[in-house]
Order: sequence, then C-alpha cells, then structure tokens
Amino acid sequence: MDSATIKVLIVVFSFLSGSIPFGYIIGKLKGVDVRKHGSGNIGATNVSRVLGKKIGLLVLVLDALKGALPVLVVKFAGFPLNYQLMAALFAVLGHCFSPFLRFRGGKGVATGVGAFSVISPLNALIAIGAFMFVFIVTRYVSLSSITAVATYVLTFKYLVSPCPEHFLFVAVAGFVIIAKHYANIVRLIKGEERRYGA
Repeated sequence: MDSATIKVLIVVFSFLSGSIPFGYIIGKLKGVDVRKHGSGNIGATNVSRVLGKKIGLLVLVLDALKGALPVLVVKFAGFPLNYQLMAALFAVLGHCFSPFLRFRGGKGVATGVGAFSVISPLNALIAIGAFMFVFIVTRYVSLSSITAVATYVLTFKYLVSPCPEHFLFVAVAGFVIIAKHYANIVRLIKGEERRYGA
C-alpha cells in the first residue's frame, strides 16, 4: 500500500472517529437535544449544565477517547510522528465539523486532549495544568481551554519536535479549537461569559 493511500485511510478513519457526536447521542437517549439548551454546544461543559455533571463527565471521557483512538492505532501500527499528528488533527476536525450534524459540532477541546495526549503525555499534562490554574482562578471553562490549547501549541517544538511540518499540524488544530471559541471570546471581552456552576 503506497503512502498516499495510507494517508487517505488515516484521514478518513480519524475524521469519522472524531465526528461521533457523543454529547448529542447521549442527550437524545435522555430525551434532550443539547443543541437547544444552554450554550447549544454538544461538548461536555454544556452537557454537564443540561444533563448533570455525571453525564457531562461521561461525554468528556468519550470525546477524549474518540480522539485518542485513531492516534493510538496509527502509533502502534508503527507510523512516524507526522502520521500520528495527521490523525490527531483530523480527529479534532471531525468533532468540530461532524458530518452527522450537518458539519457542525463541538469545540474540539476534549477530543484534542485525547488525541494530543497520545502524541506527548508530558506536553498534555503541562497544558492541563495551565487549564486547571486558570479555571481555579477564574471559573471560566472557555478561557481555561483557550489557555491550555495555546500552551500545548507554544511548547510543542520545545518538548516534542522542532520540525516545522510537525508544528503545522498542531498549530492548525489549535487555531481551529480557539476559533470555535469565538463567541466565548466575545463574551469574555464584554464581561458576559458565564462562569462554571453559575
């Protein structure tokens, strides 16, 4: 099998894995369309608000696992880092632009955590530490998530790889996740963002 075919298979598998809308599916099983409640997002934070923290935690774990799965498959199959990063990026894109929800989706944070933790657990732990620090201080999930993503991206070349091609995958994923927080950023600037638990 040539490299082009392998790349196509990785892209398709990773995108479809990431695109499974667990928040939406579990909400429907509970008789609720989470897109019509709270922030309208299918991610763990909104699910937690709408259906409770236990369900929100379940969605968080499932969203992380669907990001980790394709990267683990690619990694254990012996493919190099650029293939693993490709899998991570397309898992995030699948979550953000799910074909099962007319190419709409969540913000990609949990899926990104799962995918990029496989790439570099140390870098992910540092990013999670940044998330926890900002969250404890501010109680803003959105600001904490943006900080964590930026931390992972900015430290990647020092902790994982200085290769520009490798960095590009991480930067694009980070840009997409932060861009999906556009409405949150606007509310943060206006002082209208809801703190977690409010």
